[in-house]
Amino acid sequence: MSAAGIIFSNIHDSNLPELTRLRTMASVPFGCRYRLIDFTLSNMVNSNIDNISVITHYNYHSLMDHIGSGKDWDLARRSGGVKILPPYITAYANNVNSLYRSRLEALKSINYSISKLTEDYVVLSDCDVICNVNLNDIIEDHIENNADITIAVKKMHVTQDLAKINVMFESDENNRITDVLAYPTNFEGEADVSLNIVVMKRAYLQNIVLDAIAHNYTSLTHDIIYRNLNKCNFRVYKYDGYFACISSFADYFSHSMEIINNPEIRANLFEVKNRPVYTKVRNSAPTYYSESSNVKNSLIADGCIIHGNVENSILFRGVKIGKNTTVKNSILFQDTFTGENVYLNCVITDKNAVIRDGRTLSGHETLPFYIAKSKMI
Repeated sequence: MSAAGIIFSNIHDSNLPELTRLRTMASVPFGCRYRLIDFTLSNMVNSNIDNISVITHYNYHSLMDHIGSGKDWDLARRSGGVKILPPYITAYANNVNSLYRSRLEALKSINYSISKLTEDYVVLSDCDVICNVNLNDIIEDHIENNADITIAVKKMHVTQDLAKINVMFESDENNRITDVLAYPTNFEGEADVSLNIVVMKRAYLQNIVLDAIAHNYTSLTHDIIYRNLNKCNFRVYKYDGYFACISSFADYFSHSMEIINNPEIRANLFEVKNRPVYTKVRNSAPTYYSESSNVKNSLIADGCIIHGNVENSILFRGVKIGKNTTVKNSILFQDTFTGENVYLNCVITDKNAVIRDGRTLSGHETLPFYIAKSKMI
């Protein structure tokens, strides 16, 4: 049994416009030293999937820089490895059809690459879900039940706001899908929420893509799954581990804070035996803590210089905290600089942000104060 991986890097950019203005969803920094795509790539590599295609849309330069040759994930290979697939745009494309808007349209745009796959199965995954899952378990369940499509789900309580941006599935006692609730506007309660991880045979995926091209289908959920519920064996795989879905700026902040405040979540993500989370390795100097510094309950990357107070916060590489400065409940991206006598609470700074002496900035956990990339305040 062999499997290939296909990752959608831009599908959910609109959910996080603050952080995806200059980058893809896949390359959004998370958890002190990672990018969101690291969790998806690591899930595949840890499940012995070593032929991975990353479909891009736009703003993918930072993603290319992060992945590089793929050596940090052991994907620098002559055969297979990781490939970044830019959007396929012909010389005759117009503004309407030049870029894809859904997973199925993205798959149609890489039809040639799919036709060159030789693996038995294909795993499709988005980049907005943070989890550490053994994909082999899903593939084995798919094979054992002779399924056409298997979708990983997590049972959880869903609010109306959360339901509007998620796909949920109803299934029978044998886990066969009986109904699809796609972005309902009036649903609230317990539901099996899609993790946006899908397994199917390579040949079946090829047929789906060719059929979608012939009939101008655009949605994998509506045009493929919902239309064929009674004809095909579509199943759910019920995942019982931790997962977080980044569906808004507030979600990004709250899930980041969860990692700091909940040791069990950190263990479920980063301390799973034989399933490490890989990322791009940089040889930075250790973080420097001066005698005047005071750090509590925080995640600090290497290369930082700290003279002030840091509490319940996440600092990425190269962050500099000035004297008598207090940083609380905040996330500072790479190379953020804070001057002296600064106070930050519920603040997210993008890369290379500069906060000058004496500034006081405060947001709220439901609406963090955001400072754009290279912005000076």
